[in-house]
Amino acid sequence: MIKVIAIAVWICAATLGAVFYSFQAAGERGVGETPKPMLGGLDYVKTDIISVPLIRDSEIGGYFLTKLVYTVEPEQIKKLSIPAEALITDQVYSYLYSNPQIDFTNKATIDLDAFRAAIRDTVNTRVGAPLVHEVLIDQVNFLSKDEIRDNWLRRKKSETASEMTKAFKEH
Repeated sequence: MIKVIAIAVWICAATLGAVFYSFQAAGERGVGETPKPMLGGLDYVKTDIISVPLIRDSEIGGYFLTKLVYTVEPEQIKKLSIPAEALITDQVYSYLYSNPQIDFTNKATIDLDAFRAAIRDTVNTRVGAPLVHEVLIDQVNFLSKDEIRDNWLRRKKSETASEMTKAFKEH
């Protein structure tokens, strides 16, 4: 019986301590104040895959594919009248088309630091405020026209083979 009473007293004391601590922590932050996001108050926003066709000598030479993550202040991004992802996508297209000297088949001509800095700076200049603090690359890839054609042919052959196997099994 004494053990049950001791356990009940211990549970009450632990509960009171937790409630007291939570009120103390809330009092330091201020009532009604929302907690700041982690990592310095910046939000990390991911883009969908951005696919840019690269045109050389009046024909498509391949596709530049990238997926970006950018850091923004939550208050600033709420003020935008257009989606931030549309701005980022537009700047990726603008950068790639305004720098035709970049040859994705030659890794020496690709400067990812310049790419990230250009995207950040042009978006901030366009918005007129320091909206994007950093641009991070989640994924980057280049597919030549030949690679796309080869992948399409392989997929087409495998689909045809599976259709033939299915038809054979039905008979």
